[in-house]
Amino acid sequence: MAKGKIIGGIVVGLIAVAACNAATDSGTKAGTDGTKPAATAAAEAGSKQSQAEEFTACVNKSGTPTEKAAVKHVTKVTGADKQNNVLDSAEIYTDFTGGITGPHTGEGKLIATAFTSCYESDNGLVTVYDKNGEILSNANF
Repeated sequence: MAKGKIIGGIVVGLIAVAACNAATDSGTKAGTDGTKPAATAAAEAGSKQSQAEEFTACVNKSGTPTEKAAVKHVTKVTGADKQNNVLDSAEIYTDFTGGITGPHTGEGKLIATAFTSCYESDNGLVTVYDKNGEILSNANF
């Protein structure tokens, strides 16, 4: 019986250490050229831009023409600045209408995909909303 409690305590301890390590990680990974994603680098440089401006700048620098056109409709971004690789959740708000079954679902997916190019997490989810708060799209990042 005591052996089971000891093993259980060790397992709980290991889980706690892993959670602490994940929480202290910066939430970014190096790019293929050894650099951090553009949005993260801008945030670490002390930029006073809003999260929406940082995201838009990242897409304008490295996104496709259709992604660049879609992010012109982004009005607000939340949750992109605080990542811990545990349960990261970012939200992007747009001026589109119609929700997931409306005419702007494709643009919502482009925005979500562009976000995954600018930000990385081991366990992140980005959700794109229309101006009425209805979901347009989401993606893992």
